[in-house]
Amino acid sequence: MTIRPRRSVLYMPGSNARAIEKARTLPADGVILDLEDAVAPDAKTAAREQVTAAVKQGGFGAREVFIRVNGIDTPWHSDDLTAAALAAPDAILVPKVNSSAQLEILGQRLLDMKADHKTRIWAMIETPAAILNIVDIAAAAKDSETRLAGFVLGTNDLAKETSARLVLGRAPMLPWLTTCVLAARAYGLAVLDGVFNDIGNAEGFFAECEQGRDLGMDGKTLIHPNQIEPCNRAFSPSESEIAQARKFISAFDLPENADKGAIMLDGRMVERMHADIARRTVAIADAIAAKG
Repeated sequence: MTIRPRRSVLYMPGSNARAIEKARTLPADGVILDLEDAVAPDAKTAAREQVTAAVKQGGFGAREVFIRVNGIDTPWHSDDLTAAALAAPDAILVPKVNSSAQLEILGQRLLDMKADHKTRIWAMIETPAAILNIVDIAAAAKDSETRLAGFVLGTNDLAKETSARLVLGRAPMLPWLTTCVLAARAYGLAVLDGVFNDIGNAEGFFAECEQGRDLGMDGKTLIHPNQIEPCNRAFSPSESEIAQARKFISAFDLPENADKGAIMLDGRMVERMHADIARRTVAIADAIAAKG
């Protein structure tokens, strides 16, 4: 089982050269070099040139590198997509994806440009239409030419578009978040939680990380480097979880349990599916350890 840790993925403004340089040293699993919300209209072109040059230069190590382009309905989108594809990041993050048809068009553009096959498409889910169409959007992953690899939840935009309040615990959004996770998992996609705005509220931030983890998300998008360490901690298996996972795997690997669907272990009934979950836990732990 090959797993890429995506516990912490930090937005960095594409117009800020110092921030991009700092992104090469931070302990985040991924960085999103942003050409959209973080960049003023009159700085879009310069930011595009700066970001694509940085991606071509490399030096980001094991960090997954995303370029967030401007939305499909903006005057900057086409040039952003072309430049991003030529820079060949790990992923191009597209805002406000509302339908599978949009992903098919994006995939065709990348195919026409003969973009590096490693560059995947990630969709921002941040509108009511996206939530209503989420299964159709996720199903686009069945067409390999769309390159769809994951969702990033845009909770701030969802709040804006729906008038839902951004409250601790996110009760108004929980149905939408879980629907996105279900759709992503049904089609083999990764899913990253939205950002937490109150940088000074460390307790609230960690609680939201734990919530996203418990909902089944792979990690969380971040807006400040100080959020990286607690986020990594929340989305990493604990030592006790890893130990228990290894115990489950070892028990089902015993010859006498080879044909059993369930066994008794330490006084509890353990099914083979628990061993499968355990293998994922160990794979995640090993991938994190390999990052150093």
